[in-house]
Amino acid sequence: MIIIYIKSPINYTGGKYKLLSEIVPLFPTKIDNFIDLFGGGADVSININANKIIYNDRVEPLVGMLKWISENDFDTINNQVIEVVNKYGLSMTNTDGFTLLRSDYNNNLIDKNLSLFVLNCYCFNNTSRFNIKGEFNQAFGKNRSCYNPKIKKNLFLMCEAFNSKDIIFENKDFYSVDFDFLTGHDLAYCDPPYLLSDAWYNKGGGGWSINDDIRLFELLDKLNDKGVKFALSNVIEHKGKKHELLIDWASKYKTNYLNKKYKNCCYTLKANKFKTQEVLITNY
Repeated sequence: MIIIYIKSPINYTGGKYKLLSEIVPLFPTKIDNFIDLFGGGADVSININANKIIYNDRVEPLVGMLKWISENDFDTINNQVIEVVNKYGLSMTNTDGFTLLRSDYNNNLIDKNLSLFVLNCYCFNNTSRFNIKGEFNQAFGKNRSCYNPKIKKNLFLMCEAFNSKDIIFENKDFYSVDFDFLTGHDLAYCDPPYLLSDAWYNKGGGGWSINDDIRLFELLDKLNDKGVKFALSNVIEHKGKKHELLIDWASKYKTNYLNKKYKNCCYTLKANKFKTQEVLITNY
């Protein structure tokens, strides 16, 4: 049976939509509580079957926007988006309109969740980016980005998915999330920033260091000791480098090799001649 997965209308660096057909079948067939520890654009959360879903991400504006989407129906959001598009004269060529909306967002002059969604529709690669101050600093997607039928469809499907699931949203450091209630019937899924990546979250996004990897590995070891299942997405090889620390730590668990390629990722274009090996590491 062919399963059709929903794509989030929120593009996010490292999103797992293209890998869902490989990742989801590797999850347990029955999950009580599912924690999406680094939720990003929620591609995984909206496609997982679990009795309860806890979406968490450290990027506060992203979490707020997704929570806002979950609390509204498609028609309400769509009408509000169109109002903003008309107010700012947004199009694929109106740089000034986009720049004004971005400024109003950063200066808290417009609803943050609504305007962030619209900015995401019209920015470069439809991918939100923030600086260390939390300001939206992605460029305009001139001649490429807009609130198009594909985004509308994905938004509609996301609203339906949120409406059909018991999901809560949290904005915490991954180590601060409550894991005490988890049992062997639950799953903690981790898609952290990749240490080998040059993406914005390793720079202006606040940084991800080897110490963060170590903290995460220690956390997963603790979950394993409790009998809680986990699954970790990462890369063990990228841009001619190997993540030796990850490889060594993962040797005590199961490493599932995935087939994702990064040919279209703007931050890896210069590295396409190097092999990238994405994996899903599980303790079950």
